[in-house]
Amino acid sequence: MAIKLYNTLTRQKEEFHPLEENKVKMYVCGPTVYNYIHIGNARPAIVFDTVRRYLEFRGYEVQYVSNFTDVDDKLIKAANELGEDVPSIAERFIEAYFEDVSALGCKKATVHPRVTENMDIIIDFISTLIEKDYAYEADGDVYYRTRKFEEYGKLSHQSIDELRLGTRIEVGEKKQDPLDFALWKAAKEGEIYWDSPWGKGRPGWHIECSAMARKYLGDTIDIHAGGQDLAFPHHENEIAQSEALTGKTFAKYWLHNGYINIDNEKMSKSLGNFVLVHDIIKKHAPQLLRFFILSVHYRHPINYNDEILENTRKGLERLQTSYMNLKHRLESSTNLTDHDEEWIRKIKDLNETFIREMDDDFNTANAIAVLFDLSKQANLYLVEKNTSQTVIQAFIREFENLTSVLGLDFAKEELLDEEIEALIQQRIEARKNRDFALADRIRDELKDQNIILEDTAQGTRWKRG
Repeated sequence: MAIKLYNTLTRQKEEFHPLEENKVKMYVCGPTVYNYIHIGNARPAIVFDTVRRYLEFRGYEVQYVSNFTDVDDKLIKAANELGEDVPSIAERFIEAYFEDVSALGCKKATVHPRVTENMDIIIDFISTLIEKDYAYEADGDVYYRTRKFEEYGKLSHQSIDELRLGTRIEVGEKKQDPLDFALWKAAKEGEIYWDSPWGKGRPGWHIECSAMARKYLGDTIDIHAGGQDLAFPHHENEIAQSEALTGKTFAKYWLHNGYINIDNEKMSKSLGNFVLVHDIIKKHAPQLLRFFILSVHYRHPINYNDEILENTRKGLERLQTSYMNLKHRLESSTNLTDHDEEWIRKIKDLNETFIREMDDDFNTANAIAVLFDLSKQANLYLVEKNTSQTVIQAFIREFENLTSVLGLDFAKEELLDEEIEALIQQRIEARKNRDFALADRIRDELKDQNIILEDTAQGTRWKRG
């Protein structure tokens, strides 16, 4: 069976054929690190981590690159508001990003490049575009000649004339055409900067990903992915820059996840209805948020509120209970019979159905439905009091295989905030009673659950590690 994926470039499902046999080069646009990530940032992190996991499950070696934009207008604004420098803000929120997405079950990328660590290649990239007359310098700024790239608009499926409507040259800009976009921005007074052939400044947003994708993955990559909001102008501009430079196709397949709505309204910082992952996982097990995100096909919009998340919890708990019941039966039974070929075949059929659903444009919603079928069959098997060790082990193994593809871990019991606070209070009482063995045991138990305790003069604090 071949994997099929929906390619934004062609607006149709296509069979996946990588550039190199059994190898995949994949670039996913990462966050601009000026704050904690919100649930909209979490969706591509979870979705494309799952795509990566599935490709690896199907035998591919995946080189997965996801960047950090660690210098940008938003970072400069945050630094000014907080009275800090840009590198300090970036470092803090890169660390926070790793904490949040790790809690959500996302693996680290093969490489997490930062803009500030790749300034030389970005400047070289821009210089070459100027040499090729695809870019021009204007009083310290550098702009891309959008009209010169004849295929501009091929990703967003818009013509140059359509794109020109509504564009204009802003005050202070020195563009030759309203459609041209910045590759390099001259530094304003007091801003962070780097030296360049055009003076002190910093790169524009779009050029950063083009340069880093090329450095770490080559001129042409297999998959470029990100949120739907990045398709235009960010990804459109990446194509224009990269293909003008190399004369080669930049990416074969473009994947974009849909928007997240909050209470049926599009999430927007201007509306103030965005929800930080940092806050969600203080109230809910991180695995629940991942399960919720994957319960809807990645290209479809998804609606979030507390009631929907609570209903999702019930489904997740049903699956977890089935898995734990199987583990308990295996551990508690002393007289297990031989295996049953009919049940082994049923489990194998479910595995094949799971693969068929995931092969169809990574349909995690239908793949989760297969997990519920697996749970139903496992429950039926246990109710009938069948005790084949081989069958029970096969059910357990299938649960673990399929949930691992989705980045879920049913063997891991996640503590909620209330449970953590209760254990901390128990530890405080133990310390008061000089029962240090119990206090240490509670600390170790929490550490095993990825909960880090800090004893301060103001009391004991905790965070998810």
